[in-house]
Amino acid sequence: MLLTIIYQDEYIVAIDKPSGLLVHRSLLDKHETLFALQLLRDQIGQHVFPVHRLDRPTSGVLVFALSAEIAKNLNEQFAAQTIQKNYLAIVRGHSSVSGEIDYGLKEKLDKIADKMANKDKPAQPAITFYKQLAVFDLPYPVSKYPTARFSLLQLTPKTGRKHQLRRHLAHISHPIICDTTHGDGKYNAFVRQQFEFKQLALTCKSMAINHPVTGEGLVLRCVLNNNFKDLLEKWDISPHQLSKLNTI
Repeated sequence: MLLTIIYQDEYIVAIDKPSGLLVHRSLLDKHETLFALQLLRDQIGQHVFPVHRLDRPTSGVLVFALSAEIAKNLNEQFAAQTIQKNYLAIVRGHSSVSGEIDYGLKEKLDKIADKMANKDKPAQPAITFYKQLAVFDLPYPVSKYPTARFSLLQLTPKTGRKHQLRRHLAHISHPIICDTTHGDGKYNAFVRQQFEFKQLALTCKSMAINHPVTGEGLVLRCVLNNNFKDLLEKWDISPHQLSKLNTI
């Protein structure tokens, strides 16, 4: 598998991670053989250092440092919440035009990977801002509804809790499409069967960081992936709206 590199210099490299690819080896899937870290290392011929993660089903901008020192700098930016990430998500229902989700999240622990972690931690503060970019009303009955309604949202998380966006959108009753953990099974099945859309409808579209050496602002941006683009075109999104999505 050849990864799409969206930015590279002598200090950092950023890729457009495809949905379904793990960032690094994990106890959660001991049989998996492909990981972004190893694939990128082999592709560019040097060690890379992960500085953040994307869930396996989430696609989009993923940044690696090319030295431990640079990784430390970027980790500090993430910890200080000075890095801005913009996601695109397709969710069930017609959302509000914009809003803030301020809802603390209990840390989600995995039975294997987090076996030794403290299970009694209080909920951690978690904030997500969202903006509605488009709405769709499709003439298909789903569940108890006469039509299938969806919204395309821009999501900007202020914090970075595990599965924050997926859990926050489910909390406001607009779960992300094809989220098999927090989503709506009937809507997921409808989109898979009717439109052959089979990935989580969540992608990290852009990330703004301060370059770890020059200190200049740097926006890392990926193009809208083909699965998203094809689905939105089937739903008759306008060419103007579609082109604007690549500027997010």
